[in-house]
Amino acid sequence: MRLHFYAGILVGPFLLLTALTGFLYALAPQLENALYRDTMFVESSGTTVPVSQQVTAARERQPEGTLVAVRPAAGPGDTTRVLFDVPGLGESERLAVFVNPGNAAVTGELVAYGSSGALPFRTWLSHLHRSMHLGEPGRIYSELAASWLWLVALAGLVLWWTGRRTGSRWRVERSGSARRRTLSWHGVLGTWVILGMLFLSATGLTWSRFAGENVSELRASLDWKTPTVSTALTDADHAGHEGHTFPGGDVDPAAEEWDQTLQSARSAQLDGPVEIAAPKKAGTSFVVQEIGKAWPTQADAVAVDPMSGKVVDVVRFADYPIAAKLSRWGIDAHMGMLFGLVNQALLLIVAGTIVAMVIWGYRMWWLRRPTRGHVLRFGRPARRGAWREIPVLAVVALLALAVGVGLFLPLLGISLAAFVVIDLLIGFYRWRKAGAPPQEDAAVEPAEESDELLV
Repeated sequence: MRLHFYAGILVGPFLLLTALTGFLYALAPQLENALYRDTMFVESSGTTVPVSQQVTAARERQPEGTLVAVRPAAGPGDTTRVLFDVPGLGESERLAVFVNPGNAAVTGELVAYGSSGALPFRTWLSHLHRSMHLGEPGRIYSELAASWLWLVALAGLVLWWTGRRTGSRWRVERSGSARRRTLSWHGVLGTWVILGMLFLSATGLTWSRFAGENVSELRASLDWKTPTVSTALTDADHAGHEGHTFPGGDVDPAAEEWDQTLQSARSAQLDGPVEIAAPKKAGTSFVVQEIGKAWPTQADAVAVDPMSGKVVDVVRFADYPIAAKLSRWGIDAHMGMLFGLVNQALLLIVAGTIVAMVIWGYRMWWLRRPTRGHVLRFGRPARRGAWREIPVLAVVALLALAVGVGLFLPLLGISLAAFVVIDLLIGFYRWRKAGAPPQEDAAVEPAEESDELLV
């Protein structure tokens, strides 16, 4: 109860921000399509010019940029994205030149972000959700929220199902006091979306600054990494293919090599949307990666010799380790892409429920405030000193677990330690004020059925 109380009161604002921005991000694909419709979509003509011709048109628009990848039009009405590295872009950003696949006319250019190819508006929402546009320090807020969400949710679930109360724990009560009704909404909806909250917490931590590094190290130590194709070409003749080499070793492939590479990838059963990445340096291959996020997952990849068009290495999603598959599915579902509109709807429901639960939690805290005495006093947490009733071995095990979890999730560990210090200081203050040992501070929690306010 005290853990749920402190986390709910002090971490609640972080959870509220994360849920609100996540709610907005779940709507991002439709908003992006509407904002950039004239650039992203064209009227299908039923014919398609070669990718090489589309690449040539994009080069003419961006003669100074370094061509790094091409995303051929995924379907009728879509445009092809030709991606360039240009000076002045941020990390994971590339300039996308959009080309009509029917006639190679350029429809526009926008900055694309990350493997999802998010365009400026969705990128802005992504950074809002991830860091509130405060850069690396801002990522602490989202990591703190993800670190505590699972613990707050599980603690609340235990309290809801073990507390003294009457009535259904599955249905909201619409009668009784204001606090009783608020508690019912808080507990019932929390029960219904508990799995969603646990999922968002676990997948969100994989992107976090500190816990994310621990997750990556754990995956590496257990050989759970996502496999990649080998790009090294062993035949020395392949090192001098017909592309142009920039200073520093970057390769600018000849236009026709993009056609040949795409054809080789299609022959290797890469049938979904793909990104063709140019060789990074002389003596390496093209890499063609399926980029479809919808179910069933298409994430096969091939390496293609730029001279001969031969497929020299293949990685199939079916051969991924189970942990790598779960990671891919988890990320795509967290972003609302795995199951399309159903996925987005579920994210909206869970995020909206978290927002409501935080508000209801603060409302219950306010309703439990003392109504006599100092006007600035707020609701108090549960009875102090209950841990003294736990067997010593259980306390030791609990402390060991807390330390282990705190080391793996550093922001959770630091904030948990801060809560303990705050709790001890409150107990010491009350002891000094009352002139009695802290363990005598045993104000009893009112029954859940009562609307009594502690004084």
